[in-house]
Amino acid sequence: MPASDRAHAIAPSPGARAHASPAARRPLYTPAERARRDRTRWTLVQGVLAPLQFGVFAISLWLVLRYLVTGEGWWAASASFVLKTALLYTIMITGCLWEKAVFGRWLFAPAFFWEDVVSIAVLVLHTACLLALFTGTLGPRAQMVLALAAYAAYVVNAAQFLLKLRAARLEGGQAPSQAAHPIGAAAR
Repeated sequence: MPASDRAHAIAPSPGARAHASPAARRPLYTPAERARRDRTRWTLVQGVLAPLQFGVFAISLWLVLRYLVTGEGWWAASASFVLKTALLYTIMITGCLWEKAVFGRWLFAPAFFWEDVVSIAVLVLHTACLLALFTGTLGPRAQMVLALAAYAAYVVNAAQFLLKLRAARLEGGQAPSQAAHPIGAAAR
């Protein structure tokens, strides 16, 4: 067998590396990062804001869907979206403070890069909806459809962070309030 064929037979393919066991991957937190995560007050802040935001999201989603189905309740749906977006901005800002305290970066720490990328998309969609609401550039129905698009992105981001929460718990055996990255829509 030629040497080049032996090298390919021995070396794993790039795809095989992507499917390596969790133990072979870089841990979510180094011991120092875990200690900083457990020490910072921003972990608790995120632990409070994340479920609060999710509760407001659930109520707002119902109000938006109700408006789209019945044509009634535009004001309530809009007000709930504004409240949800205010919580999103709050959790994003405090999440950046958390990320800085834990990883030394305001955003896009390698362990949470893709969650942060999707978080930015969530912010863009929510902000576009607010602009449409306050400027009247879209009619009420189109505003609510845009709100649903923003909420769909939020659900994707929430799922990303729930998976990170699970990974952190499996990795370190930590309590849920201490085991997740708080930035992102799920935790914001």
